[in-house]
Amino acid sequence: MTKEKSPSQQIDFIIKKHEAWKGKIWSQIRSLIKQADPDIVEEVKWKMPSNPDGLPVWSHDGIICVAQTFKDNVKLMFFKGSLMKGPKKLFNARLKSKSPAIEFHEGDTIDESAFKDLIKEAVRLNKLNTRRP
Repeated sequence: MTKEKSPSQQIDFIIKKHEAWKGKIWSQIRSLIKQADPDIVEEVKWKMPSNPDGLPVWSHDGIICVAQTFKDNVKLMFFKGSLMKGPKKLFNARLKSKSPAIEFHEGDTIDESAFKDLIKEAVRLNKLNTRRP
């Protein structure tokens, strides 16, 4: 019987599957999330035949964000993004959703300080057990 890899190992595998700029963005996002809150837990959820690798999820007292790769972008959806008062200027996708997102495209740079502040705010909302509308 083969033991399933840890969530961190599974995310490593997902990152390695993506070449060039997507892999670099994935690695940078992951590193910044861990820097923002070392207690964040990495998970992989929602495995299905159409996506057997599942989706990387970062949690702390609830889900913070979920990452997904598309043909021309890497998207990071924030579960409580609609409640966040922080650097909303980072959100550039799903803006009318309860879970707005940041889409990263080739050549994009990440405002590391603002991104980490966004992660910290998401953790704070989870700790307060704030529910999205």
